[in-house]
Amino acid sequence: MSPLLKIRAERDQMSAIERRIADFILEEAHFLRDYSSQQLANALKISQSSVVKFSQKLGFKGYPDLKFSIGESIARGDGNEPAASAEPARKDAHAALAESLWHSKSLAEQETRVINPSSKVNQIASAIHKAGKVFVFGLGEDGIPARAFAMRLSLLDFLTVHHFDAVLMTTAISCADAGDVLLMFSEHGQQPALAKIGRQFRERRGKLISVTRHTANPLRNLADHSLLVSAHDERAHIEPLLYQTALRHLLDMLFILLCENGGDRLSRLEANLERVRNLHEP
Repeated sequence: MSPLLKIRAERDQMSAIERRIADFILEEAHFLRDYSSQQLANALKISQSSVVKFSQKLGFKGYPDLKFSIGESIARGDGNEPAASAEPARKDAHAALAESLWHSKSLAEQETRVINPSSKVNQIASAIHKAGKVFVFGLGEDGIPARAFAMRLSLLDFLTVHHFDAVLMTTAISCADAGDVLLMFSEHGQQPALAKIGRQFRERRGKLISVTRHTANPLRNLADHSLLVSAHDERAHIEPLLYQTALRHLLDMLFILLCENGGDRLSRLEANLERVRNLHEP
């Protein structure tokens, strides 16, 4: 795994000093070979021990190992720089824009994959398979991916209860049983209503799965399992696009697991899709 990719993926969970080190390394990766740990510390006005601890927290023995790994990553071409974007920029501005956007989306997807190990995603898929009912909830903009995923679950013949209104979901979970699952979509996980609904659901011994950014937030802290999204861009109009792309890819992975490792779920999906096609025929 590229150390630059790992740094980007873990940035949301870092302390303020760690984020300063991370940002410097990401911005100056090609020149990091010229910096000793003391020089890096001096440049950031922090202690040398902070640089060493940062390296060790990422799984390296120390700063020299981290610097060497980053150098190898850049040499292999799997760093965080856009590939060959200068030539399209001279020929076609739209091509350059498309290449840059694709690269940013690809990074967001890779970062998101890093922070959602296969063992965790498999646990979530298993919890959904075993559930008698699957509740799906998201407010506002978060309700869009929630609704799309709820429809996919229904096509797989999961008994799915979807709402985008907090009052309706509160009423719906009154019929939740032990082992049922509630998927809660919230980019930032801060809305008080979500935490209240989550606690009510857990009181009924259901499994709460949060779908949020890779940040500390009340909803994630409350959840039994968490799906996490990492997507960063300084441009306010681009970052939401990266978030939605990374989230969609993560949910696609989960959907495929539910299809292919769920007994006859795939055949049920095909049968339901055929029924839907028949609805559209004259």
